[in-house]
Amino acid sequence: MVAKTRGGADVLARLEIDMPQAGAGEVLIRHEAVGVNFLDIYIREGAYPWPVEENLILGSEGCGIVEAVGEGVDGIAVGDRVAYALPNGAYATHRVIAAAMVVKVPDAIASDVAAATMLKGLTVAYLVNRSYQVKPGDVVLFHAAAGGVGLLAGQWL
Repeated sequence: MVAKTRGGADVLARLEIDMPQAGAGEVLIRHEAVGVNFLDIYIREGAYPWPVEENLILGSEGCGIVEAVGEGVDGIAVGDRVAYALPNGAYATHRVIAAAMVVKVPDAIASDVAAATMLKGLTVAYLVNRSYQVKPGDVVLFHAAAGGVGLLAGQWL
């Protein structure tokens, strides 16, 4: 699924492309599930400072099965189920990613759950640990607590 240009949902289109190949240090993932985020909409509409070039593959998080492993990859094998959060490229059946950017997904976590929580989970982890180390007794305010980030933050805090 690509955005042909900036705009509303009407600029989205299906596009057949060649199967990507995993290079050195990379893995090829066949998606089982991808997350849909407000970020994807903001990028598509031009509200986020990211260039929308012709036929941009949107999508910032996904989960799937490793189908190929490039030279020099250790710790990830064909058949492993992995997830990631990276800008653009998830709205596709397959994606090539640096092996260092994926995490193995435990069997107890469904692919749709893993895909839908990677970006939001990493965002919350950054906000409550790196941006500011939240401590017991701190008051924390999340605007839009009904969104994915707010819902996860409310559960973690």
